[in-house]
Amino acid sequence: MRIEQLTCAIGAELTGVKLQDAVHDEGLFAEIRAALLRHRVLFLRDQDMARAEHVAFARRFGDLEDHPVVGSDPEYPGLVRIYKSADQPNDRYENAWHSDTTWREAPQFGAVLRCIACPPVGGDTMWANMALAYEKLPEHVKSEIGDLRARHSIEATFGAAMPIEKRLALKAQFPDAEHPVVRTHPETGEKILYVNAFTTHFTNFHVPARVRYGQDANPGAADLLRYLVSQACIPEYQVRWRWQPNSVAIWDNTATQHYAVMDYPPCHRKMERAGIIGSKPF
Repeated sequence: MRIEQLTCAIGAELTGVKLQDAVHDEGLFAEIRAALLRHRVLFLRDQDMARAEHVAFARRFGDLEDHPVVGSDPEYPGLVRIYKSADQPNDRYENAWHSDTTWREAPQFGAVLRCIACPPVGGDTMWANMALAYEKLPEHVKSEIGDLRARHSIEATFGAAMPIEKRLALKAQFPDAEHPVVRTHPETGEKILYVNAFTTHFTNFHVPARVRYGQDANPGAADLLRYLVSQACIPEYQVRWRWQPNSVAIWDNTATQHYAVMDYPPCHRKMERAGIIGSKPF
């Protein structure tokens, strides 16, 4: 296996390896896992895997989970189908910078995403290194956010376009989760800036040390959250990947955010993602 670093901040391409082999090869899987923790996101071309092999490889990292809104393959629970069709020209929404499932009490550790079909041009995905984003924050900002906690919501994101009864049922099933604004990576010990598009507000900002009058709290807290969320948009923290059929991305969802670029004309884009259950942030 060969590893080619793609940017100074994040991302590496693996060549000379088939992920199917890592299902049973302990040494090869250990190499891949170590590379993932070092580079945050790994990319591979020409991975002609069956769905069963895709799931088997992802399960080497941990148990998989379904998504309550995005459909999974009926034969392979945990293999989420992210399909965009030319037959649905009005369905052009994609997403914003985010870490997957931070609206859960225990967000995903990571994911294995494979391209089934994609447009000839456009439809790239970008990732940002949120450990580096925290490291580069001004010291006074680090001091300000060190003890802050924030809410993450599926209701305000995936549920926003639903009829109110369905939206409230979704919230009842998945109440807003509260996480530290700066979490610690459970394996590397690094500090991670941990707010994204699922984050709605801080839960412990309004204390006398921060708030003299109401204007300090609002828009003060909102402005700070907007600033922190915007850190993923800094190009120096990013890598961008151009998809081809049978390309694969494996990412550390704890330490990164990603953004699927919706810049392609109406056409088919089919991706399949195995999401790996993680741990409660601390």
